[in-house]
Formats: sequence, structure tokens, C-alpha cells
Amino acid sequence: MHSLKTRYSMNSHLCRTVGLSLVIGLGGLAAAAQDALTLRQAIHQALAGSPEAAIARANGMEAKAGATMARTALLPQLGFTEDISRGDDPVYAFGSRLRQRHFTQADFALNALNRPQPIGDFSTRLSGSWMAFDSFKTQREIRRADLFKDSASSSAKAADQQIVFRVVSAYQSVLYAQRAIDVAQHEQATAAALLNSVEDHVRAGLAVESDRMSAQVNVAGRKQELIEAQGDLELAWAELREAMGVADLKTSDLNPIEPRAFPQTSLEQDLALAVKLRPDFGALVNAQTAQLAAVSAAKSEFGPRVCAYGNWQEDRGSLTGSGGNNWVAGAQIAIDILPIGKRAQLARETASKQRIDAQLNAQQRQIRLQVSQAHIHRQTAALSIETARAAMDQSAESLRILKNRYGAGLATITDLLRAEDAERQSQTSYWRAVYGNAMAYAELLYATGTLTPDAAEELQ
Repeated sequence: MHSLKTRYSMNSHLCRTVGLSLVIGLGGLAAAAQDALTLRQAIHQALAGSPEAAIARANGMEAKAGATMARTALLPQLGFTEDISRGDDPVYAFGSRLRQRHFTQADFALNALNRPQPIGDFSTRLSGSWMAFDSFKTQREIRRADLFKDSASSSAKAADQQIVFRVVSAYQSVLYAQRAIDVAQHEQATAAALLNSVEDHVRAGLAVESDRMSAQVNVAGRKQELIEAQGDLELAWAELREAMGVADLKTSDLNPIEPRAFPQTSLEQDLALAVKLRPDFGALVNAQTAQLAAVSAAKSEFGPRVCAYGNWQEDRGSLTGSGGNNWVAGAQIAIDILPIGKRAQLARETASKQRIDAQLNAQQRQIRLQVSQAHIHRQTAALSIETARAAMDQSAESLRILKNRYGAGLATITDLLRAEDAERQSQTSYWRAVYGNAMAYAELLYATGTLTPDAAEELQ
């Protein structure tokens, strides 16, 4: 009996332990499910499912395969052939018997030479060749392929940064739209409180009916602004879904946008950083060097080529019969004495090089403009936050004073509504400045080529 009680107690304790573990586990899952979507999560989701990123990765794989294929020109070419034939062509019959080592005195008879009997030939052939020297054309083609591979890798990084910037922009738009709703709800509550205060004054004979109507119009205006803010939030979420590539992404409350102080840099530092780190600029630089190698390879086509070759062949009268074998080896020197097509190829490669040179020059100017614009936006946005914060504090104090004055009958409803409108606009301007500051910093990171998922963490 004591054993049964002990076993029952142990089982009960085990059940309670398991139950408690399940509750804790399910609670953890529920908490995880309620976690707000972070900017890093949004970026990783976009990079994983973006068609642009997939295209860039495919281009990189294609360029890598091209670099491997270019190196195969340095290797010898080997081939195997099994040829089965039958015929009574005089030359074919004569040569086949000779290669099979079955030639006899009777085969020299004129009738046998002119009208041979059909003969079969089973021929096994191994052949090989190797380009020993091609005026360094192969080495230059390899160099060109390697540079194109590096260019494709840089282009993939540029595509990733475009995706990151698009997600950051959409994510920040959602944060700003959430703040806009908070402001609209606060202003709606403020308008309702003003209406109650005015109604009290009207009932006490301290205000006229037109004051009540003005306050009611103000409440209606604040309701309309809240509806518009809610629509802007839905539109921002739609843009974020598109940027992430997740059509069924559910709306949720993200961590609110907050004012942040970002590092300050000089324009010269930003320009130097862009030239060094911009992946699109790096891709164009690699493409320019690759095209220079292509021009050199086209010039090599005019030089001599030295090729070594060899063949081994066995011929039999039947598949399993005996026969003879022979081999041939040699070297060949070739020079094109009328290279009209090669001149056209060189002209085309030279024109492509000139085009890339012009593109690189234009890209340098564009980068300088983009970095300068982003740098100015960054400075302006940082200063705007301080100004907007001061204006918001002043307008809030002004509204408080006018509320007291209106309550004492020393101010009109027009003065009060004007102060309330100024306070609302100052809050909107402040959060717009906070949003603009974050986007200006993201724009600067993108312009300098440093907008990575890790760098975007500063914007969260």
C-alpha cells in the first residue's frame, strides 16, 4: 500500500512537472508570436525571397562558370571514337585492308583494285590536341573572365543594397504612419476635451453658441485626420509587404519610431568611402578592366598559334577480330595572313571599352552628386529635429496658456483653436523630422555603399 502511494505521488509530481513545462513552452511560443517585426527580420525576408537577388545570384554563378570554362583552354583536348563502316569504294576498301594489316598480293589485281568486294571496318580511335601557344590569348581570356566574375559579385551586392534601402524606406514609413495615428488620436482627444470645455462655458453663459459650433467643426476635422492617418498606415504596410515580398504579412504594432543621433562625417570622408565601397562602382571598374583584357585578347588573335596533336587508331575486320593499329603525332604552326574578321572583332572590343570608360566617368559624377545630396540632407535633417522639438514644446505651452485664458474669459475660441492647430502641426512636424532624419541617414549609407543589414540596425 505504501508502494502504491509512493508511485501515485511520483506520477502526480511528474504530471505537474510536464504540465508546467508545457504551459511555459506554450507561453514562450505565444510571446514569440507576438514579438514585433524587426527591421533586420524584414530585410532578411526580403533578401531571401527577392527576384532581383535571385537574378544577381544567378548572374554570379554564370560568371563563375565562365571563369572555369575559360581555364579549360589550357588543358589538352582528348577524344574517343568508335567507327563502324562498310562499303566497296575502291579507295576505302584499299585503305581499310591496309590499315587492318590484311593486305595480300591478290589485292593488287586490277579487277580487285577497280571493283573490290564490300569490306567492313571497325575502327577505334583516340585523338588529342593541345594549344601550346596562342600569343597569350587564353591567359587574357582567363583574366577577363575572372574580372567579370568579380563584377558580377559586386553587382549582386549592389542589388542587395537596393533591396535593403527599399525595405528600410517602407519600414520607416510604417513607423512614421504609426506615430501619425498616435498624434491624430491625441489631437482627437484634445479636440473632444476642448468641446466639453466650450459646452460648459456655453451652459454657464460665458460663451456663445458659435463657439460650440466651432469646437464641433474642430472635432470633425480631427476625426477626418485620424481616418486619413489610418489609411496612410494601411498604404505603408502594403508598401512594406511589396518590399519584403510577403503578400500575406499581417499588420502589427512595430516598436515606435524614436529620435536618434547618428554619426556625423565630412563630405570628403563620404566621397572617399563611396569610391572605395560602392558595389555598383566597383562592378563597373571590374568591367572596365575586363574589357581591357578583352581588347588585349582580340589583339592576340593576330599572333601565331602553335598546336600539338596526336592520334592512335586500331582497325579490325570484325568487332572481335584482330587488326592493325597506327599512330600519328605532330605540331602545327598557324598564322592568319588575311585577318579581316579579327580586325572587326578588335574594333568591336575597342568600342565596348570606350563605352565602359564613358559609363565609368558618368558614374563617378553621379556618385559625387548622390553623396553630396545625401550629406546635405543628413545635415539638414539633424538640425530640423532640434528646431521641431523646440517648436513642439513652445506650441504645447502656448496651448496650455490659452486654455487657461479661455477658461478665464480672456481669449476667444478662435485663439484657442488656432493654438490647438499650431500644437497639432508642431507634433506632426516633429515626427516627420524624426522620420526624415532616419531616412537621410539611410540615404547617406546607401550613397556611400555601406547600407548593409548590420548597418541598418542603427535605424531600428
